[in-house]
Amino acid sequence: MKKFENINIIPFVDVMLVLLAIVLTTSTLIEKHLIPVSLPSASKTNEKIKKESITVTIKKDGKIYIQNNPVSFEELKKEVSSLDKNASVSINCDKESKFENFVKILDLLKQRDIEDISIVTKAND
Repeated sequence: MKKFENINIIPFVDVMLVLLAIVLTTSTLIEKHLIPVSLPSASKTNEKIKKESITVTIKKDGKIYIQNNPVSFEELKKEVSSLDKNASVSINCDKESKFENFVKILDLLKQRDIEDISIVTKAND
């Protein structure tokens, strides 16, 4: 009987790569909710809570906009004070604007304990 001097692992690697591809594909579909699921019914359900969402824009010259409407810093304070703490805020800040304006707005949001803050950026070309 002849002894094996080495083991051919190429078929094993092929099978593992196929399994990896299957797992990655299905996990992506599940994450994007593209796999249809028939949900069971219940007498009482919790509806998804819709978060309040606003966009604050800081222009190069320091002008502030909320939802594309120009506002003063005092008006921004009033608007932020009326927001729920679970609100979502996106900040669009011109790269040539003063950093101080950005910090003032960020500080104002943090004083209100708003945690869901997004800073909008552009991808590098």
